[in-house]
Amino acid sequence: MASYQKFLDEIKERRSVYTLSPETTISDEEIKKILETALEECPSTFGSYTTRLVLLVKEEHYKLWDIATEVIKGVTPEEQWEKSTKGRLAMFRNAYGSVLYFEDPENTRLLEDKYPFIKDNFAPWAEHASAMHQFVVWTAFANAGLGANLQHYSPLIDDKVKAAYNIPATWKLVAQMPFGKPTAPAGPKATGLKKPLAERLIVHGA
Repeated sequence: MASYQKFLDEIKERRSVYTLSPETTISDEEIKKILETALEECPSTFGSYTTRLVLLVKEEHYKLWDIATEVIKGVTPEEQWEKSTKGRLAMFRNAYGSVLYFEDPENTRLLEDKYPFIKDNFAPWAEHASAMHQFVVWTAFANAGLGANLQHYSPLIDDKVKAAYNIPATWKLVAQMPFGKPTAPAGPKATGLKKPLAERLIVHGA
């Protein structure tokens, strides 16, 4: 099998998995290695390396979702809280760990000052870099037998999360990725808005 086909097959393993147990299929050191590889090898704008990752496992992971539960409960109507939100947050808490994706804006600002004629592009480009880190980590987790999903509770939880984990105030929290050993397969992909490939891929000259 061609090496690129192996990579494409690995991409297909990445799915949103929500039913997770507080177990892992690989060691904490191996999880850390995945994150280190993403940080070293993912593209970044002009070599700015603005993405920051925070790994939380076991009790530190539970603390994150206790914070989220407290904050989200305070802003959610009671009926909605009891019907869905409470259980959803408990599901995330029941995982083994979480990866927090941050962006450090320092180098983005330096690039904005250095290249004022394209300064409006650097913040979106930094978000693109963060997304690539998320994709790489998520795909690696899936191929290590771990399930994961991506959540966005910013900016509601940002201040308390930064205080709890001694995160620099200037960092921007982009996403939260709970992960653990799957207890059920991923559900069907959402395809309601999906258009045919012929409408999404345009080829000229081939």
